[in-house]
Amino acid sequence: MNVYTSKTDLVAAMMRELIVTGEFAPGVALRQRDLAARFGVSPTPVREALRRLESEGLVKGNVHRGVTVTAAQQGAVEENYRIRAALEPLAAEMAAGRISEDVLAELEDINASLSELPDGDPAYMPLNARFHLTLYGACGSPVLVSLLRLLWQSMPKGPRPQRSVALSARQHADMIAALRAGEGARVSELVRDHVLGALPARTEGAAGERPKSA
Repeated sequence: MNVYTSKTDLVAAMMRELIVTGEFAPGVALRQRDLAARFGVSPTPVREALRRLESEGLVKGNVHRGVTVTAAQQGAVEENYRIRAALEPLAAEMAAGRISEDVLAELEDINASLSELPDGDPAYMPLNARFHLTLYGACGSPVLVSLLRLLWQSMPKGPRPQRSVALSARQHADMIAALRAGEGARVSELVRDHVLGALPARTEGAAGERPKSA
């Protein structure tokens, strides 16, 4: 059965992608007329899409400045990671009993491509997102998957790694092994440690804390 997608849905998806990838940088003004011309639609779906993105926290409306892209705040980012650390292990544990060999093979292929990248390679971010969202997509809960996608999209350019690519790939491999063995509790623990291990460092100079390396 085909699912109808409205112009508002399409515009919101395209704008969300531009914000997440950083093409629409924090603080940039988003003018409805310009956006309508860019996407080839009338102002109405643009206006509705902006309202939707504002409800997601990606843009902010101001009487004087209009609509601007929201700047990420440290507190909000930390909150996002902690929510992810609660929901992603649940999705992984649910996936352990349902994941197919085809999806496991896809995860292995994604991780193999990721492991070949040097640190700092821009290809890491989309591959990492694809790995995690493919894994969570096997949990069998559309609601949970939608929540996780929204959490990832709420951070400009996605979750930023605080570890080397090699370490990420090894941790991903451990997750795949636990999934293949059907060890739900184990993969849940691995995912939670993986998410919290990427929690951005607090500002330098905080008592008793040292910034993590990227």
